[in-house]
Amino acid sequence: MQCYKADLHIHTVLSPCGDLEMSPANIVSKAVEAQLDIIGITDHNSTLHAPLVRDLALRQGIMTLMGAEVTSREEVHCLCFFEFDSELNEFQRWIDTLLPKIPLDEERFGYQVVVNEQEEITAQLPYLLTSAIDADIDAVYDKVHSLNGLFIPAHVNREANSLTSQLGFVPVDLRADGLEISRHVKKHEFIKKNAYLKRFGFIQSSDAHYIDSIGQTYCHAMMDHKDFSEFRMALQAKEGRYIENIK
Repeated sequence: MQCYKADLHIHTVLSPCGDLEMSPANIVSKAVEAQLDIIGITDHNSTLHAPLVRDLALRQGIMTLMGAEVTSREEVHCLCFFEFDSELNEFQRWIDTLLPKIPLDEERFGYQVVVNEQEEITAQLPYLLTSAIDADIDAVYDKVHSLNGLFIPAHVNREANSLTSQLGFVPVDLRADGLEISRHVKKHEFIKKNAYLKRFGFIQSSDAHYIDSIGQTYCHAMMDHKDFSEFRMALQAKEGRYIENIK
């Protein structure tokens, strides 16, 4: 098995809360500096920057999990990842039908821009991406799995936009491929308080909105090689693959 350093929760400049330095090119440069092997691109309710990051990262030998951080009807953040562009695009079309058309207030929330490799703005999205879509967490899971994706509720221990903050707990019967815990907790401490969740694989990531945050929190994916199916097995602790949390 090989040990791959992974930061799987990174926002680009497309997220209204993402810093203007978070262009795809800058993210990849920082990932190289941080010696990351795998990154996850997770803009709020948008997958539009993921393919470009994937292409740029591939030139540097870095694997990219393409996806989005979806806000469910319960206002729970969920990381959703896909292997192929066709699945990613279908998921984006689904999100677009469910995102409320709330005009973006740039002074309050920031910009939502799509840029190319040269960091030239090619589009500006007019509707607030951080809104909750009109689908509950089970519906998001079902859609992700219909497209052979991975569904990971984000920062489940956090006091905002998490299962714990919105529901008061992580449901016993939760359907998910894994769980993300924030950098503020150690996995063994979380499991000690929530022993019923030990069946899940856990990731820890930076949730980077600023360039210097990339790689500050990470986990190790123990896999035979870098690809989507290997990561799925690692998340599910199958065939000797697993995720090792650093904290």
